[in-house]
Amino acid sequence: MFSYFLTLVPPVEKTEMTAQNDRLIEAIDKLRRKRNAIILAHNYQPAVIQDIADFVGDSLGLSQQAAESDSEVIVFCGVDFMAETAAILAPDRLVLIPEERASCPMAHMATGAEVRAMKRKHPGSLVVTYVNSTAEVKAESDICCTSANAVSVLRSLPMSKPIIFVPDMHLGEYAGKMAGREVILWEGFCPAHHYVKADEIQRAKNKHPRALVMTHPECPLDVVELSDAVLSTAGMLRFARESDADEFIVATEVGMLHPLSRQNPGKRFYCPSPALLCPNMKMTTLQSIKRSLEKDTYPVWVPPDVAERARLPIERMLAVPRD
Repeated sequence: MFSYFLTLVPPVEKTEMTAQNDRLIEAIDKLRRKRNAIILAHNYQPAVIQDIADFVGDSLGLSQQAAESDSEVIVFCGVDFMAETAAILAPDRLVLIPEERASCPMAHMATGAEVRAMKRKHPGSLVVTYVNSTAEVKAESDICCTSANAVSVLRSLPMSKPIIFVPDMHLGEYAGKMAGREVILWEGFCPAHHYVKADEIQRAKNKHPRALVMTHPECPLDVVELSDAVLSTAGMLRFARESDADEFIVATEVGMLHPLSRQNPGKRFYCPSPALLCPNMKMTTLQSIKRSLEKDTYPVWVPPDVAERARLPIERMLAVPRD
C-alpha cells in the first residue's frame, strides 16, 4: 500500500468512471491489435496508464523495448524526450506521444547551440549527456548516461579530459562525487526532484523509523546523503523486491509508488514531499491513448541527420560495462 493523496469519490460517480474506463480500455485493446501497436508507459505515469501498457519502465529501457519489438506503431506514454529517443532507436516505426504538451522542463533547460557554446568555452572537454535531454542536445554529446549508469560512464572516460555534464546538475554532482571526477555542471534540474528538502526526508524518517530511504539521484546532494540507497527507478524496484525491509520512503516522482506497491504486496511505500509530482507525466489519459491510435496523434519525428548524430552517444553509453 502507499499513502499520498486521499480522494473521496461518491459511489455512483466511481461506478460510472469505472464503466467508462472499461469501455475505453476495450476500445484501446481492439485498436492496438488492429494497428499492431505497442503501448509503453513510464514509471511516473498515472496508475491506470501503467496498468494497460504492454511494458512499464524507465525511459531508456522502454525505448530499447520499442526497438526490439516487431510492432509497427509505438505509443509512448511519457514526455517528449522519451518519445524522441524511441524514434532515434526505432527509425522505421511510427512513434506517437498521446499528449503533445507532455514536455520535460529539464530537457529544455539546454539547447544544442548552448552546448556548442559551452564546448567552445572548455576546449578539449567531453560532453556527458543524461538521456533526459532533447535529441539535438544528444547530437552535440560525446556519450550519454542514465541515472543508473552515470557513475560508470564517468569512470570510463580518460582522466585527462574535462567533463561537461548536461543537463542535470544534481545527477552530475552525485555521479562526479562517486566517480572521483571533477565535473563542469550544467545548471539544469528536474523540478519534481529539485525542490525536495532534506528536512522533509528527515521528518519522514522520524515518522517511519523502520523505513529505508530510496532516493533518485536527480535530488539535491543533501537529500541524497540522507538515503539508504541512491537508485534509478529500475533500481528502486529491484531494491524493494530484494530487501527484507517492509517500509520504504521513496524520494522520486509519486507515480513510482504504483509499480512498487503492485510488485511488492504487503510492503508499504511513503512519499516524503508534495514536490514529488510531475504534472506533465500526469497528462496522459485513456482518452488520449485511444485518440492517438485512431488518429495518429501525435507523431514524433527526429531529422535523420540529428538522429544519426544522437544515436552514436547512446550506443557508446550502452557499450560501457556496469560497475
